[in-house]
Amino acid sequence: MTESIDQTADMIAKAKKVVVFTGAGISTESGIPDFRGPGGLWTKYDPDDFTIDKFLGSHETRRIMWQRLREGGLMEDAEPNAAHYAIVQLEKMGKLISLVTQNIDNLHQKAGSSQELIRELHGNMQRLVCLNCGKRYPIALVKERYADSEDVPTCDNCLGILKPDVIFFGEALPQRTLARAMQEAEDCDVMIVIGSSLVVYPAAYVPIQAQRAGARLVIINKGPTEQDHMADVRIDAAAGETMTKIIERLRL
Repeated sequence: MTESIDQTADMIAKAKKVVVFTGAGISTESGIPDFRGPGGLWTKYDPDDFTIDKFLGSHETRRIMWQRLREGGLMEDAEPNAAHYAIVQLEKMGKLISLVTQNIDNLHQKAGSSQELIRELHGNMQRLVCLNCGKRYPIALVKERYADSEDVPTCDNCLGILKPDVIFFGEALPQRTLARAMQEAEDCDVMIVIGSSLVVYPAAYVPIQAQRAGARLVIINKGPTEQDHMADVRIDAAAGETMTKIIERLRL
């Protein structure tokens, strides 16, 4: 592992443009279960209940979904971990040009990563969006007004349907965000994947784009990924410990 840490730090030191790609594995150390892992959301609920068609289809479906989301805590209390803060250090070193994330937990923002560098491919759970007029609200609205109620949140502006500002099954990814992430991947010197098994597409095309364009690929993930065979460096270890060591090595 020491050799892999040194190799990764050397790549970053020589690079002018680094892109980081994060998945659920970076946030498990903050107490947020991986959706597909033990204790994850899909071990408790049927993913088919989280389709956009079902959400739009009936008031009762929306009521049940909001109840389940409230019971799940809405991710508000989670705090960033060492891996999130290490990415902030990469930005401060002037290396990071883009932070592409599959996560919806807002932890990169909490850690201090600049919003203008973050590409949220699957949205952000800390926002609500009106499907009629597009107005956005903080998720705190749900706790303030609906904590002890079974009512379904509606828009103050037009009484339209509010949904979490995240991508449901059956919805397309935000195309402008995805296109920008792909372009930045094509332009980077080093792509660092942290905490993703790289099985969810089209998001997983981002590291492929970088590698095909000539970037060095580093994958840090506990357990195998779909792109291990493409990686220049593969580290099977916890994100926080690994990224902290890489930053320490860079500082030397």
